[in-house]
Amino acid sequence: MAAERCAVLLMAYGGPGNLDEVEPYLLDVRGGRPTSPELVEEIRGRYARIGGGSPIRRLTEAQAAALRRALGAELPVYVGMRHWHPYIAETVARIVADGRQRLVAIALAPHYSAMSVGAYERKLAEAAAGRLDVGVVRRWGDHPLFLDAVAARLRDALARFPDPAGVPVIFTAHSLPQRILANGDPYPDEFRASVAAVVERLALARWHLAFQSAGATPEPWLGPDAGEVLRALAAEGGREALIAPIGFVCDHVEILYDVDVEYRALAARLGMRLERTASLNDDPLLIACLADLARRAASDRGWR
Repeated sequence: MAAERCAVLLMAYGGPGNLDEVEPYLLDVRGGRPTSPELVEEIRGRYARIGGGSPIRRLTEAQAAALRRALGAELPVYVGMRHWHPYIAETVARIVADGRQRLVAIALAPHYSAMSVGAYERKLAEAAAGRLDVGVVRRWGDHPLFLDAVAARLRDALARFPDPAGVPVIFTAHSLPQRILANGDPYPDEFRASVAAVVERLALARWHLAFQSAGATPEPWLGPDAGEVLRALAAEGGREALIAPIGFVCDHVEILYDVDVEYRALAARLGMRLERTASLNDDPLLIACLADLARRAASDRGWR
């Protein structure tokens, strides 16, 4: 049967598992260009603050394990990373060795950009060329189950406040260089569409769009940064806010450090209480979403 030769690949960014891996990880992220010792130490310090390494591999493997349970023996699930082990190419080699001929690939980023999800696609295409038939799920930020999962986490987080209806919600996604807009990249619009759908589900009255974790480069990045929104709220007399990083589907340094350490420290300096929504990680609704995406992609191609 076709399904017996088909597999599913979850693709994530990757991250250093311990502090010794930070420098070689950065070398990979930067395409082989060395990172200054000062910046290496700064970034190593960030990982030290969140437990000594990135949890992204462990959490992605947990997502894959949950997805295997959802799919059963129908479609085996693998994990490949863009910038660390197991690299996408390493996992493709394993998939081929296991006798699979067709592959449904899902990047664990709900909104498409040629710079982000497109980079996963290019890595996969290079590794799979002549070895596997590949179908990529390019975008899924509009999937009802994903939106339901985000809305549920947001509802739970708002309940921590005495007056949930009065709390401003700051929705965030990872910033990217503004130059993506010149090519009509859909990333900002897809982010906005997801936010609009969640806002409608919860009938939110106070909410803002923002970006986070911009790179330390001279070129302009998508904004406003979430920190700018916090400052504006504080200037208006605001004393509390909730960050909802809906562009991310699991805990990693952009959540555990950029939000939980840096933005919380900024909020404290501004005299504000800042909370964030819990990451989806292996939330059953997210797993059901991924299972639906995998089944549909395989069916659309006649692979099951």
